[in-house]
Amino acid sequence: MQPIELKPFNPKPTSQSPEPLTPCACAGKEAPHNIAGPNPWLLPPLLVLWATVYALLPTFADWTAFSLLGLTAGSHFGEAVRFFIYDGPKVLMLLVLVVFGVGVLRSFFTPALTRRLLSGRREIVGNCMAAGLGVLTPFCSCSAVPLFIGFVTAGVPLGVTLSFLISAPMVNEIALVMLYGLFGFKVAALYAGTGLTVAIVAGWFIGRLNMEDQVESWVHLAQAENGNETTHLSWRTRLGKGSEAVRDIVSKVWVYVLIGIGIGAGIHGYVPQGFMAKIMGADAWWSVPAAVLLGIPLYTNAAGIIPIVSALFAKGAALGTVLAFMMSVIALSLPEMVILRKVLRPRLIAVFIGVVGSGILLVGFLFNLLV
Repeated sequence: MQPIELKPFNPKPTSQSPEPLTPCACAGKEAPHNIAGPNPWLLPPLLVLWATVYALLPTFADWTAFSLLGLTAGSHFGEAVRFFIYDGPKVLMLLVLVVFGVGVLRSFFTPALTRRLLSGRREIVGNCMAAGLGVLTPFCSCSAVPLFIGFVTAGVPLGVTLSFLISAPMVNEIALVMLYGLFGFKVAALYAGTGLTVAIVAGWFIGRLNMEDQVESWVHLAQAENGNETTHLSWRTRLGKGSEAVRDIVSKVWVYVLIGIGIGAGIHGYVPQGFMAKIMGADAWWSVPAAVLLGIPLYTNAAGIIPIVSALFAKGAALGTVLAFMMSVIALSLPEMVILRKVLRPRLIAVFIGVVGSGILLVGFLFNLLV
């Protein structure tokens, strides 16, 4: 059977002006091309220093909580404080490292290049490429919407762009590295595989429904994000882009990170293990749907939700349940749906939520069954 070739989406012209998108709290700005970064020769010693500090964090947390502050090891308050002192620097250090690395990497992938890679691709190939490219985008769900509009207006098929829109927040570099740091390689790899599968299959399925008429008619007037080609940038300029990404993104999300860690510390110190195992355990068949429904109205990013997920899991919650909760928070957040309403009509948004939510439910049940 020959692969099916998707026709590009070209909405009919309209005189209606596009409504501006609501700015997102964690949307970053493009770094200027002439920004000067650190000397490349400074990177190796800086990375060694980073690794040394990271390795000493458990000792530092124990000393600060139980020696400097004089708290009792094993007490509710002592364990909560120790959790916060340890996870706070740990998560922020991972965040800085990953945002810097991806900021450098993104200097090789401009929006214009990404659109060229996705346009005219065969059905499932385009979905796979879009989901993969979504991993390289900023980690906030709302910040992926402008690129989503740019792809659609450039003729990328609707289902392909939706694969990108799903994977961008859910399977991003922040989530994967932090999951690896907190849970290990196996959990991070399983999360990446199942998340990409949801993004690919959901985008492919919605693409087959031929719902292009459910995209607002003004979308064709939206200005696609045009980045300048950065093929010939010097390494110092690319490192400057990484530094700019750290200043811009981390400065906007560190509060959310600390709030998430504070909630996680409270769960870690005060919530009984048996309670969480009963509410979110693998034996409670309703726990996965409840976790997904609870996560949709909430909003945070991967850096803010992972400490909460870590604390829930440590208290006996089933891994599949907490990962389903995490996926629903960062892939189906209410602010993202509000912004998408300016681009998509309610019927398509409802289908999007239903298909992606169903995929997340299957992932949760599968993890609880196998892990």
